[in-house]
Amino acid sequence: MAAFEDGVPCWVDASLPDVEAGKRFYGELFGWTFGAGDPAYGFSTQAFLDGRHVAALVPKTDGRMPTVWNVYLATRDATATAARIQAAGGRLIVPPTPVGGLGTMATAMDPGNAVFGLWQPGSHRGFEEQGEPGSYLWTELYTRDKEAVDAFYQEVFGYGSHDAGAGSGVDFAMWSPAGEAVGPRTAVCGRAVMDDSFPAELPAHFLIYFAVEDCDETVAAARRRGGRTVGDPQDTPYGRFAMLVDDQGADFAVIDTSKAA
Repeated sequence: MAAFEDGVPCWVDASLPDVEAGKRFYGELFGWTFGAGDPAYGFSTQAFLDGRHVAALVPKTDGRMPTVWNVYLATRDATATAARIQAAGGRLIVPPTPVGGLGTMATAMDPGNAVFGLWQPGSHRGFEEQGEPGSYLWTELYTRDKEAVDAFYQEVFGYGSHDAGAGSGVDFAMWSPAGEAVGPRTAVCGRAVMDDSFPAELPAHFLIYFAVEDCDETVAAARRRGGRTVGDPQDTPYGRFAMLVDDQGADFAVIDTSKAA
């Protein structure tokens, strides 16, 4: 499998208070199976779709930590990327740390206070499946400080920006990796602005999207398993999607791209 280019989302994991409950929820929702939690890696549990790596569930070690889905951006040199993050006005929460032979990870915060991870691959390259139902598809950064974060990610990863909300009144950008033609076909993540319609207490964050075969059926299934929706499913030019909260409080989204409006 080819390596992910710098700045491309290459992995996601969920920090949960109860990993066994998470396995039941996501196993039934997406058809995932799971490996055994490895004590050498904090009992992180790998999730598989048809035997291919798609995500991980990680037990929270401190109840004060958020219950949340995390995205990891690829880097060929975590130490150099960490230095650029600090020089560009971000900060490191966890400095580059080897994870056995799997790779090197770090956790950072951008100038708008959104948290993201870095992953320099070793034996664990990242996603083995994405874009198919039951696997990762997309991520969006929700921020209140677009000027600072746009400049930050361009400086750290060299993203090119496409104004995807032009003419619609929506402030939404799509970011493409350095060296790629800018536009929806090459975009790897989005940036949305949180205005006054968002709760004031909602922090800046990345929202993870998973592909599904039927958005409405997935929403119904999540509700049956103790999850809830944030608003109703919506039709967009990219597919029918819904924002969900799992039965432990982690936000994520699902989208059926076959139903693009």
